[in-house]
Amino acid sequence: MKPEVNFTDMHLPMPSSKTQHYHVLKETFGYDSFRAGQEEVVECLLNGTSVLAVMPTGAGKSLCFQVPALVKDGLTLVVSPLVALMQDQVSALKLAGVAADAIHSNQDREANVEVWQRVANGDIKILYLAPERLMTERMLNALSRLPVSMIAIDEAHCLSQWGPAFRPDYAELGNLTNFFPNVPIAAMTATADEATRRDIEIQLFNGNHETFVSGFDRPNLTLNVSMKKGWKDQLIDYVQSRKGVSGIVYCLSRKKTEEVAEILRGEGINAIAYHAGLSAEERTERQNRFVTEPDLVVAATVAFGMGIDKPDVRYVFHTDMPSSIEAYYQEIGRAGRDGKEADVHMLFGAGDIRLRKQFIEQETNSDDDHKRREVSRLNSLITYAEASTCRRQTLLQYFGEETEVCGNCDNCLSPVEMKDGTERAHMIFDAIFDTGERYGQAHIIDVIIGKETEKLLKAGHDDISSFAQGADIPRAEWQSLVRQMISQGLLEVDIAGYSGLLITRQGQEFQRSNANFSYRDDALATQTQKANRKKAKSSTTPSIDLSERDSELLLTLKKKRLALAKERGVPAYVIFTDKTLEDMAQRRPATLEAFERVRGVGKSKLKKFAEEFMAVIAD
Repeated sequence: MKPEVNFTDMHLPMPSSKTQHYHVLKETFGYDSFRAGQEEVVECLLNGTSVLAVMPTGAGKSLCFQVPALVKDGLTLVVSPLVALMQDQVSALKLAGVAADAIHSNQDREANVEVWQRVANGDIKILYLAPERLMTERMLNALSRLPVSMIAIDEAHCLSQWGPAFRPDYAELGNLTNFFPNVPIAAMTATADEATRRDIEIQLFNGNHETFVSGFDRPNLTLNVSMKKGWKDQLIDYVQSRKGVSGIVYCLSRKKTEEVAEILRGEGINAIAYHAGLSAEERTERQNRFVTEPDLVVAATVAFGMGIDKPDVRYVFHTDMPSSIEAYYQEIGRAGRDGKEADVHMLFGAGDIRLRKQFIEQETNSDDDHKRREVSRLNSLITYAEASTCRRQTLLQYFGEETEVCGNCDNCLSPVEMKDGTERAHMIFDAIFDTGERYGQAHIIDVIIGKETEKLLKAGHDDISSFAQGADIPRAEWQSLVRQMISQGLLEVDIAGYSGLLITRQGQEFQRSNANFSYRDDALATQTQKANRKKAKSSTTPSIDLSERDSELLLTLKKKRLALAKERGVPAYVIFTDKTLEDMAQRRPATLEAFERVRGVGKSKLKKFAEEFMAVIAD
């Protein structure tokens, strides 16, 4: 197995002359250069080597397989989990002049047959499919007779039984190498911890491959967590302090999104709800509004966000705790994609934990092993929420990345009061060591408080020295202590194994030394008003610094973009992204040559849209 490559450590020289993939990048997509980490993946795929690429939301994962797909001869297959997502990507590619299409359940049979005929005739370069449709015997046999040159798997964490969004149909993709033995595979995801990455590699790749892991850190995001104490008032105060900018408020249910949108509208906030219960037309209309209106707040379920290209989302607010730390990371990744400062805030309470554990127990298609791993992932998110030290360090530690104290989270900006827990920490170490570092948090705490469960008695753990050492301390406090020891790097959870608690090297050094362990007594009671006040002003920063005159033009260009999007039945960002319109507003191109120099304008979009947008600029 080849070692992972960290993009942040790579400083590759630019090619001395324009290569073929640079030509495609400019002529088709309108960009002069790749973003950090993209070119390494592109070159690997062009060399015929399979790739697992873990890149944060907004890093341009799609371009990593779309560029080599256009350079290579033959057909590229793209596996995507959501019909809406593949439709948007196909629409964007078509507008860029790319022969792309999709076969999916939202089209009638005649439309799918027509697409297939074009594929069979060699008229399609990129074909999008859901895993359920691709991994049928009939489809695989038909595709195996065609010149398939590459396979891209989007949201590849769905393939892993250890991933946070495991889908059994994705697991079948592990058989692709049997049908396409010499075809490179590009597995792309934004959220995959080490266990998930290893599982993807085992399941998917048969032989040579490279794994690229870009930095998970988003330093422009201010991380905040606070205890849920009257969530409606907390939400109103938060959004009101950021009035006039765009944000996303994530809610657990469809009903709650409607309630939140109504509450915010009652406070004079431009707000709408978004969830899977809306019609396709309503979802498209609301997506277009979100991309176009600079002050719109969307109250949404997790159905919203994937594939939405809006760079100037200034905050993401969670009224309820997400399902896992991976889900949380992906959802906060929709804020500040323009690199400007943005705020993320999660409300968190004991009721959220109970509800999330109930959801896991009620999963009818999951075995005990999978449920156990989901509980471990949930505990990792609780550990993050209860962190008493730098919150960014805790978040990145989960993904195997180390960083300095950030100075840009609530714990750094407004440190909480700490208590000495050194003696209790050693009691936890003793119980883990005495039981052989094989058992999870629940069993270790049973040992410490002296709870004689059937499992504990069968293992003989009622006879060890650490049994009932901490019987006078409530279970909830021990749970908080364990989580805070994990967040401080003294313990870790073996998610890939049986979720046992392991003593880290740092924890071993702590045991040998006379170091002290401090913890927060009420991890969730401390509010983060100081941090929020500090960031409230900066959170209203526009995506780029435009003059008043250019800002007026930008709004007019967005209206034109929305009109063109409605004519074509596509989301507004498929026409041009906000960054492209901002560049256009500053440059004010008056000729085709000048318009072509606008960032994100390729040959196809130059022909389709230049005249109409230049007319707006001239007016």
